[in-house]
Amino acid sequence: MKVLEKISDFVGKYMAVIVLAIAALALFVPTSLNWIKTSWVNYLLMVVMFGMGLTLKLSDFAVVFKRPKDVLIGCAAQFIVMPVLAFLLGKAFGLEAGLLAGVILVGTCPGGTSSNVMTFLSKGDVALSVGMTSVNTLLAPFVTPAITYLLLRTTVTVDIMSMFLSIIKVVILPIGLGFIINKFFGEFTQKCVKVLPLISVTAIVMIVAAVVSANSEKILTTGAIVFVVVILHNLLGYAGGFGLGRLLKLSPEKTKALSIEIGMQNSGLATSLAATSFPDLAIATVPGAIFSVWHNISGAILANIYANWNGEKK
Repeated sequence: MKVLEKISDFVGKYMAVIVLAIAALALFVPTSLNWIKTSWVNYLLMVVMFGMGLTLKLSDFAVVFKRPKDVLIGCAAQFIVMPVLAFLLGKAFGLEAGLLAGVILVGTCPGGTSSNVMTFLSKGDVALSVGMTSVNTLLAPFVTPAITYLLLRTTVTVDIMSMFLSIIKVVILPIGLGFIINKFFGEFTQKCVKVLPLISVTAIVMIVAAVVSANSEKILTTGAIVFVVVILHNLLGYAGGFGLGRLLKLSPEKTKALSIEIGMQNSGLATSLAATSFPDLAIATVPGAIFSVWHNISGAILANIYANWNGEKK
């Protein structure tokens, strides 16, 4: 068990490098990884979400009742800033329908668990980050399909009910199961949690490998434009969260959490939804795959910068 824990610590620490290396291999030598099928993506994401559920406790939701204003600001910003940025960037760069759908799906998804890790590394408000991730994830079945439909209704056909059911199946049920198991078998799950990074990172890497290898030709032929849009989307999300935190005169810790939570998305969910909701637009999975790689790199860099920034205490 201790060997697995050490491997898990190593994998968690160097997640960005591992994801980048696998993504590069899948992009330039797709045949080496095309044994990982895109049909596995939903199941792999369910593993990640189940792992998230195993780490959740009722106390994680306490921040919602103790500091509802902070959580409300974070949730509202998450579902306003990133979708609007996605739509504006997609239109500004003239993305085709498939890529536009993929970018908007990234924007309308909730924050991912990576944001909680990066907030911790940045010395930010971890409780707020976990609270925002949890609440936004629970809101996702309703909010994500609604906003996606609102922004894409004139471009592509959006099946709201299909998207709602996909999020329930892939996100809510696995998280709920993990939460229940943690509630009743806490001692056992606490031991398992130590090796969760190994399992979660393996699943995330396999998702990236599956999507990138299956779409390597499309990614290469789309040129630099989709990379530029994805990178700008992520960076402007960080900047928007930081600016909002400073505008509202939030503490540096809250500002860090808000910035990272808004900028880092559950891109695995976006990729899954793109594959299931837009089966005729395979290229829609590309933005989510690129975002999965990029936001772990940028998040690690930003966390390092934020860790050395204390701002002015409010």
